Amino acid sequence: MADSEPTTHHLTVPAGITHEVFDELIPSITQFHTYSVGPGRCSSLLAKRIDASHDVVWSIVRGFDKPQTYKHFIRSCVVEGGTSLAVGCTRAVNVISGLPADTSTERLDILDDERRVTGFSIVGGEHRLRNYRSVTTVHGFNRDGRIWTVVLESYVVDVPEGNTVEDTRLFADTVVKLNLRKLASVAERLARDDYGNRS
Repeated sequence: MADSEPTTHHLTVPAGITHEVFDELIPSITQFHTYSVGPGRCSSLLAKRIDASHDVVWSIVRGFDKPQTYKHFIRSCVVEGGTSLAVGCTRAVNVISGLPADTSTERLDILDDERRVTGFSIVGGEHRLRNYRSVTTVHGFNRDGRIWTVVLESYVVDVPEGNTVEDTRLFADTVVKLNLRKLASVAERLARDDYGNRS
């Protein structure tokens, strides 16, 4: 793309994590959360610390067929062609009423259980997120006997005509933040239930 530049998410600590943790995550940010962005596009990286193991968090995040488990604005989701979660499969998402969207068709771009990386692109539907592509990575930590997880989610998207980069990023960031907050709530509840069952 003419005049495109790589994003610099590896240079700025996102809200919710410390500089020390960020330094450990820089290699993953550079590898998985770097995009080429030109005029009319914007990108962002968000982070969420979750008090649950990375196994618990990843079990939720990897569910391409069940995004409504932690994504606020999804009413239903159907993986087209059955239940096989392979790279290249698509899901048809119905969005709850009241949003500037009705449907979204999304393609699974990456699902790496070993490195705990997943990502998707929006390839159709009625919504305002044109050419949206997102990557989510899950990172486990064990410090001083405490186990917790950091989830990084980044995206790149077109800026709609008549909107500014700031408006577009604010809208997309708000949706991602709400989803990450719900992800934390769901994962921490699962972790508590699991701990209670083992006690």
